[in-house]
Amino acid sequence: MTTDVGIIGLGRYLPSEVRTNEDVAARTPGVNAEWVGRRTGVLTRHVAAPGEAASDLATPAAEAALSAAGLDPAQVSLLVVATTTADEPSPATACRVQASLGAVNAVSFDVNGACAGWLFAVKIARDWLRDNPSSGYAVVIGVEVFSRFLDPDDRATAVIFGDGAAAAVLGPVPGGAGFDDIRLGTESALADAVVVPGGGSRMPASLSTVEQRAHTIRMDGRAVTQFFRSQFPQLLYGLLEDHDLKLDDIDAFACHQANPVLLQAVAAEHGIDPDRLIVVADRIGNIGSGCTPYAIAEAVARGRVRQGSRVILVAFGAGMTWGSALLTWAPDVRLLDAPPALTTRPKESA
Repeated sequence: MTTDVGIIGLGRYLPSEVRTNEDVAARTPGVNAEWVGRRTGVLTRHVAAPGEAASDLATPAAEAALSAAGLDPAQVSLLVVATTTADEPSPATACRVQASLGAVNAVSFDVNGACAGWLFAVKIARDWLRDNPSSGYAVVIGVEVFSRFLDPDDRATAVIFGDGAAAAVLGPVPGGAGFDDIRLGTESALADAVVVPGGGSRMPASLSTVEQRAHTIRMDGRAVTQFFRSQFPQLLYGLLEDHDLKLDDIDAFACHQANPVLLQAVAAEHGIDPDRLIVVADRIGNIGSGCTPYAIAEAVARGRVRQGSRVILVAFGAGMTWGSALLTWAPDVRLLDAPPALTTRPKESA
């Protein structure tokens, strides 16, 4: 008999430095603060301090999630970090986090599913715990330090990305709660739509790659938008139909948000109640694999979920990767924000 697995604790961490649209416009040619806010919906984003790596953001988020769940790090049997901005090519950032946490009993590794990576990691952790009920608990973290990989002259990327982390503790939950369904996929024909070409085995770091800014994110915004518009309804209605649900049966939609304006527009086209759409990228930007768990945590912070609430998760990432999930909320799930964290929403203007 398998065990129902769900979220039992949540934690978030944001670096202390806040970069406004005015700050971005001063660095990026050809844009102004009003344009950035109007076109993207992003008003502020957080930036890691010098020397602050992905594991330095992931660790406090994980510590907060474990505290929220009332657990000791030694009770963690699996630790998965979803990231595309690892501390270094090797070892896995999860190993750094494990050491910092003192999660001495955890199997630790990274997953690179780009902005959908956290759902890839959740699927692994859910199956690990469900098939091994005695294995304790899992911590799944989404973290990015995108600020180290941005070309300030590229307005397609420089204006939307931010740094941050969010973590969830997964464990056994009462029957009827937990992850009801998790679906994953890739569309590899679009693998070059979002890419960091330099730094890997194909184009190792060199003076030439640095001069070419090959270690920064390059994105075909039109291809990404078209993919999102075509795939979002398929993922959404696929979950609803297969579980005999309607939009009104869903209490919160916690989605990856590369562009809040695009997300809100597509959600409105498909009849999603704006009060149930959890938008966070307006104040933190696109934090990649951290976006979806951050939005889930925000649903808790806003009181949008309670025991028995249904949550739909949808995420897309470079690759192109995608993931969707249906989650039934467990009782007594707490959220803790690790300081420093943003606690107030900015004014709704650029």
